[in-house]
Amino acid sequence: MSSAIQFDPIRLPPEAEALRAEVRAFLNEEIAAGTFDPVTAPYRDGFNPEFSRRVGERGWIGMTWPKKYGGQERSFLERYVVTEEFRAVSAPTRVHFTADRQSGPVLIKYAPDHIKDDILPRITRGECCFCIGMSEPGSGSDLFAASTRATRTDGGFLINGAKVWTSSAHRADYMIGLFRTSASTEENRRHGLTQFLVDMKNTKGITVNPIHHMTGIHEFNEVVFEDAFVPEENVLGEVDSAWKQATSELAYERSGPERFLETIYILTELVRALGDKPDTRGAEGIGRLVAQLHTLRRMSVSVNGMLQAGKEPTLEGSIVKDLGTNWEQDLPAKARQLAAFVDDDAGNRADFDELLRFATMIAPKLTIQGGTREILRGIIARGLGLR
Repeated sequence: MSSAIQFDPIRLPPEAEALRAEVRAFLNEEIAAGTFDPVTAPYRDGFNPEFSRRVGERGWIGMTWPKKYGGQERSFLERYVVTEEFRAVSAPTRVHFTADRQSGPVLIKYAPDHIKDDILPRITRGECCFCIGMSEPGSGSDLFAASTRATRTDGGFLINGAKVWTSSAHRADYMIGLFRTSASTEENRRHGLTQFLVDMKNTKGITVNPIHHMTGIHEFNEVVFEDAFVPEENVLGEVDSAWKQATSELAYERSGPERFLETIYILTELVRALGDKPDTRGAEGIGRLVAQLHTLRRMSVSVNGMLQAGKEPTLEGSIVKDLGTNWEQDLPAKARQLAAFVDDDAGNRADFDELLRFATMIAPKLTIQGGTREILRGIIARGLGLR
């Protein structure tokens, strides 16, 4: 069944722009205090519990959630502004970001009340870190083929198998994992998957193996489950029918500005390296990059406006992620070409060259996190009725 691609023409409201000024002032204070340096922050692991707690005190974590859970009941477009400003300076948000972006909304929809009452306020205070267990060693981002099993036992389920490319699993307090509880059927390949809340700190039978990317930073992990017990109350939603839950979750994961701003520091340093009077070639190149970035931003704002309206723009979110990944992966090479004639001895070139080296090395991982481009394009093709 095909769906029309629809990016609603949405603009940020005045309250979102007012919030932007408040967020910028906060970030400038943190930078001045030495909490992080926008130039060197991309090399760091992004974990700063004290910073996350201060963000929580501002009410900027879970800000769209109900107030009874510590949220602010603000709009997705206001949350968009906070994310955009934080990403623009590479702020250290990794402690809380996944929980804020997608894990919290899943718990709000599907978790029992006592779990929501316990965990959600801790997330909004910046005290709780989540990871997402979807991809697997034998099937990558093809969630239909997930084989890590959750087998019924007294009082719950025993999990056996592995997840891979699991960002921040070595730091996480909890995982929201997608596991196979029944075999799929010929009539419904999506049948048999269930979402669980897994306590990563207090569950026996879980081993987290690091996966370092080329920079040496430890971000990804393989998570191995060997008879790891998860209680019945930690089932999220309906057993065997979690596919729609998972795809709804991915609309949150794939549509935000973080999907095209992860290497934005390259554009910032390129502008600085070329100076305030770039030659025609440099000016035209920067203009093209900024125009492309603006288009991605308009699409992403549109998706977040649709989320605010209660829609589930899974197809549009996949498009933003695919195009955004391509843009940020291509950015280092394009920046290198545009800066080819900048004086190598210029003082404004040193930071640019080091950041360029780093961005080039992390570029391959961008098509792994959030779903590979092959899977994304399959989703887009299916939505268009092409497969």
